[in-house]
Amino acid sequence: MKSNSNDNNNKTRVLAVDPNLPRWVCQNCHHSLSITGVDDKYFNDSKSGSWMHGAASVSGSRMDQSFVVLPKQRPGVPPRPTTQSLKAMEESFVVLPPPAASVYKSADATHAPSHDAPPRSINSGFHSTITVLKRAFEIATTQTQVDQPLCLECMRVLSDKLDKEVEDVNTDIKAYKACLQRLEGEPRNLLSEADFLREKLKVEEEERKLEAAIQETEKQCSQVTGELKELEIKSNRFKELEERYWHEFNNFQFQLISHQEERDAILAKIEVSQAHLELLKRTNVLNDAFPIWYDGEFGTINNFRLGRLPKIPVEWDEINAAWGQACFLLHTMSQYFRPKYQYRIKILPMGSYPRIMDSSNNTYELFGPVNLFWSTRYDKAMTLFLTSLKEFAEFAKSKDKENNIPAEKCFKLPYKIKNDKVESYSITQSFNKQENWTKALKYTLYNLKWALYWFVGNTNFQPLTQLPSSSSSTSLYKKQQPN
Repeated sequence: MKSNSNDNNNKTRVLAVDPNLPRWVCQNCHHSLSITGVDDKYFNDSKSGSWMHGAASVSGSRMDQSFVVLPKQRPGVPPRPTTQSLKAMEESFVVLPPPAASVYKSADATHAPSHDAPPRSINSGFHSTITVLKRAFEIATTQTQVDQPLCLECMRVLSDKLDKEVEDVNTDIKAYKACLQRLEGEPRNLLSEADFLREKLKVEEEERKLEAAIQETEKQCSQVTGELKELEIKSNRFKELEERYWHEFNNFQFQLISHQEERDAILAKIEVSQAHLELLKRTNVLNDAFPIWYDGEFGTINNFRLGRLPKIPVEWDEINAAWGQACFLLHTMSQYFRPKYQYRIKILPMGSYPRIMDSSNNTYELFGPVNLFWSTRYDKAMTLFLTSLKEFAEFAKSKDKENNIPAEKCFKLPYKIKNDKVESYSITQSFNKQENWTKALKYTLYNLKWALYWFVGNTNFQPLTQLPSSSSSTSLYKKQQPN
């Protein structure tokens, strides 16, 4: 080994290492191993000749000791135990078995070159030394059944392990020997030849039975295997059928949902259509064409007021239009029942200029303006209208009697008509108050509305599903008493 000063100087040197040289590591802990005996002075020269000198010194000086030195202890590796014999050694080493050492020594004696030899002979000697060392490791690996080389610590652990195994084997050997001695000391019951033959035959018979059973079992196994394959085929087929079934089921469900949605839509449309139909059935064209209602003290038809008040002087054009609508409605209802209904008074609806014709074919104008003090023809026309409305009410009552309707339920006007009066109010304008005349006209429109309800409920002019009862009609048009 070199001195400490040389070691400190070598730490700062850059060592040129040949990449072709083998690098040994411990086969257990994989720490790198270094060859002892390499002098540091051979690393000063970068030429290959110096390297070869270093290799020669390895083979000539320390390699005959047959060991490989590891580098100093690395951090993290537990410290190795020291003994008295290892105090002089600063680095770990692995001792090769004697055969490897002998081979190495012979190779060293043969191939160790001198310092005066040329570089080529030194190089070949070094490589032969490395070859011998590798061969030594192979021999050690073969004999110990453990991969070589190993560091000192790993070698100690391996040695302890092998010692433990040897101890266990020796314990097993002792136990086996004790058992063997005990068995040798026991008496032996030897079978006779006849008994042996019988036992042999018995065993052979049992063997044949077992073989037959095995053959039968194998046969059954082959049958079960075939059945299992068939079942697997059927199972795969059933899976395919099931998958196809679920596909068809999903398609059917989708179609069913589509049909149900379509059906629900159709049912909704039918429901809406039925509701519309019911509304249409309850709708009468005459009710829509001639809506009769009231506006305060005035009776109205198609929103035309019929009558005049001192504080509300309604225009004659509006009054004429209202009379025209009333005449047109009564004329339409009377014409529907011809020829059964033979009316004496003929109504001539002519828009806002209606006329009334009596039984003598005399025509009277039912439109204004008229003189407040001389309105004989206008009063005659209004009286004839009342008479025509009364005749239609009597015809309606006779129709109810023909239909076997009880007398108390037969048609009658809510406001009694007598000559030119409705209840107690005269419909004439001459020498009459405008309030009384307006109220008489309002009651006249009420009676006309009542006749319209009867007409709608008893004809096919516009059929209704629900006829207005007398109580409902009365609630709509309450009989008003004179003030």
